[in-house]
Amino acid sequence: MHLDPSLPTLVAIITVVLLIGLTLQLIRQPQVIGYLLAGVAIGPFGFALLTDIEFASRLGAFGVVLLLFFVGMEVAPRQLLSVWRVAVVGTLVQVTLSVAMVLPLGLWLDWPLQRVVLLGFVTSLSSTAVIIKLLRDSGEINHKEGQDVLGILLVQDLVIIPMLIIIGLIGGQTLSWSELGVQIAAAIAIVAILVWALSRKTLHIPFAHLVKGNHELQVFAALLICLGLSLLTGMAHLSTALGAFAAGILVTAARETQWVHHALEPFRVIFVALFFVSVGLLVDVPFITSHSIQLALLLIVVLVGNTLLNGLILRFLGYPWREGFYAGAMLAQIGEFSFVLAAVGLSSGIIHEVAYQYTIAVIALSLVVSPLWILAVRRILKVTHLSVTSDTGAREAALPAKESPQTTGSNQQ
Repeated sequence: MHLDPSLPTLVAIITVVLLIGLTLQLIRQPQVIGYLLAGVAIGPFGFALLTDIEFASRLGAFGVVLLLFFVGMEVAPRQLLSVWRVAVVGTLVQVTLSVAMVLPLGLWLDWPLQRVVLLGFVTSLSSTAVIIKLLRDSGEINHKEGQDVLGILLVQDLVIIPMLIIIGLIGGQTLSWSELGVQIAAAIAIVAILVWALSRKTLHIPFAHLVKGNHELQVFAALLICLGLSLLTGMAHLSTALGAFAAGILVTAARETQWVHHALEPFRVIFVALFFVSVGLLVDVPFITSHSIQLALLLIVVLVGNTLLNGLILRFLGYPWREGFYAGAMLAQIGEFSFVLAAVGLSSGIIHEVAYQYTIAVIALSLVVSPLWILAVRRILKVTHLSVTSDTGAREAALPAKESPQTTGSNQQ
């Protein structure tokens, strides 16, 4: 029989991911780190098992979409609305102060203002994918602190749009007012739909009853719900992850989470892993080893600086200081959307190739180190108790009443 030449490579990649994952499981570290390290190992600067970084990144983008879809099914919408002050005010202040903190460095190194703004934006964004994964694994997504952090992350995902517009303007690109109008109209439409859905006592997905008891059709129906709204937001030049999150909230409002979760869980595991692997592929190991001291100093500055900055902002917004700085540590790493900002900055000529490699390396290293940093800060601050939100607890307590074991079983058949 003819052997597909890609099969040995695929087996080798899965083997590397599994071995690294098992090793990290033994030392009680999150699987996220394993996926990132696997990406480094199989990438062009490791064993070169996978060199098509662009293709892997496209697959990984589906992981972010599915991750945000699951988050939309798990969060308490009323709780998110109740923390809008922390999320919106905290994010706007944090972005502004991040740019202000980069400014002295820019003046010292004689950077143009465009580069200061770009790097301030890059360092201000936290990783939605990493933190949500950690919050889900630890169960802290149901705590007040987890909900507040989630709200901040979602607002950060929204501000990426004006950030891209600003970078395009300062990089010499012309602003398309028609495109901006479409973005604003689409954002308003999404908010209106969510408010309408959450205000109704009962909401039904039109075709949900048609796929009950048929697992194969449930898989395609769940994918249509998730990717359909992602497609619409993407066509409106908004984040596809934002559309997936909105779709998850609609599924929650319709109380259809059981069969949707069951149908898409395997896809979520695979594509979320691919996202983190794709991030690991970007890590230039020779560059890191030759600039290890500079990168280590930059990494420390980013983690400590973002923890202190976010902690002080949350303390100002009424948080107890321990919980505030612990939440600040959760937001200390640089997020996956910063890769997009850095790429736009490189193509616009705002940063050169070496600065781009520095930026990519610091982002990737912050993602790898982030779980250990959060754990260290938690132990230093001795944060042992986090409050569970009444809204989340009430929602979870209500699910068994709405969906009996018999119903749940039939939905998963």
